[in-house]
Amino acid sequence: MTVLRGVSFDVQRGKRTALVGPSGAGKSTILALIERFYDPTAGVIRLGGTDIRALDRAELRAQIGYVEQDAPVLAGTIRDNLVLGTPGATDDDCRRVLEAVNLTGVLERGDHGLDAQVGEDGVMLSGGEKQRLAIARTLLAAPPILLLDESTSSLDGINEQRLREAIDAVAENRTLIVIAHRLSTVVDSDQIVVLEQGRVIGVGTHSELVVSTPLYKDLAKHQLLV
Repeated sequence: MTVLRGVSFDVQRGKRTALVGPSGAGKSTILALIERFYDPTAGVIRLGGTDIRALDRAELRAQIGYVEQDAPVLAGTIRDNLVLGTPGATDDDCRRVLEAVNLTGVLERGDHGLDAQVGEDGVMLSGGEKQRLAIARTLLAAPPILLLDESTSSLDGINEQRLREAIDAVAENRTLIVIAHRLSTVVDSDQIVVLEQGRVIGVGTHSELVVSTPLYKDLAKHQLLV
C-alpha cells in the first residue's frame, strides 16, 4: 500500500520544521524513512545533497537523534537512562541537559539525585517526564539532526509548556523535524508542512498557513490558535 504520494519539501540546516496533519497522514512514516528503518520505493531523500541510501546506516544514524512518541525508559537510575548513548558524560553534563528540559525537579524528590531509580518502564515518572528524559538523553548525545514525535495528548497545560521549552532547548543550533500533535508547541517553527492522506497540501509559517491552507486553519481554530 502506498503511504506517501508525491511528498516533496526542503529542510534547511539549523532550522525547525514541523509536520502536522490528521492521524494517518504519513507524518511518522516520513521520520521512519529519514532514519532508514526502511527505504522509499520511489523518490529520494537527500542529506546535504547525498542520497541517504548511499550512506552506511550507522554513519547516517550517528548524525540523527530520534525521540519516539512512546519514549522508552529503562529500569535503572536517571543517570543510566541519560548516558545510554554517551557513556563518557559527566554528572555536570547530565545535570545540564536535565536543566535544559526542565527536569531537575526529579533530582530533588529524594537524596539520590542522578542515582534515583526510575522503576520498571519508568513507572516513577509521569508520561511528560519520560519524554523529557528521552529528549535530555538525545540532547546529551548532541547529534546535528533531531527527529521528535512529540505526543502532548496526555499532558496538562503546565507540562505542555515544559515540553515546548524542552523543544526550544534541543532546537538551538540544530536541525529539528518535529511531528506536532498540538499546534501550540510549533506555531513559531521556521516551517510547517501540512500533510493529508499522504500528500503535502501546504508549506509555510503559521501565519501563512492559516490563510492559504483550509485544513491547517481548521486545526488552528479547533485548538483556539486563530
